[in-house]
Amino acid sequence: MNELVNLVVSKTGIPQATAQKAVEVVINYLKQRLPGPAGTQIDAFLANPGAMQEAEGMASKAESMFGKKK
Repeated sequence: MNELVNLVVSKTGIPQATAQKAVEVVINYLKQRLPGPAGTQIDAFLANPGAMQEAEGMASKAESMFGKKK
């Protein structure tokens, strides 16, 4: 989760503590709203140290395939 918090800090410029709280709120919201299996996979995703880099790589590939919206 630290990787996600650091990403929020770098993209928004908000303090680390504020970013931590924001990420926790969003993660808890997603866990409550997503269907059971998807909600439980959030913890597994966040526990993987390279998960954010993988997700960013997949997002970049998708953008190049479909064209980035402006």
